[in-house]
Amino acid sequence: MFVTPAYAQAAGGGAAAFTSFVPLILIFGIMYFLLIRPQQKKLKEHKAMVEALRRGDQVLTQGGIVGKVTHVNEDGTALVEIADGVKVKIVRQTIVQVMNKTEPAAS
Repeated sequence: MFVTPAYAQAAGGGAAAFTSFVPLILIFGIMYFLLIRPQQKKLKEHKAMVEALRRGDQVLTQGGIVGKVTHVNEDGTALVEIADGVKVKIVRQTIVQVMNKTEPAAS
């Protein structure tokens, strides 16, 4: 008979706590599918492109330099010829795009 309002409000608190987290879970799910997943896919494609880099490929670097790959080193660098007789050593991860892909030599 002497039930205070505080005890009456605490009776159904378990379900209300879960329903308050539902919007947070939905927001995280939307962020995953709209931001995180496409970024991981793009990163995977870029890594595959850099691994498939070969001599003779015409590439574009992050700095906007267009050149032809003359040598691919195992330490993560490549020699790129940007003009006749001008070769620049660059990090392979800075290559943004392979513009012209060379075909492997027929054996």
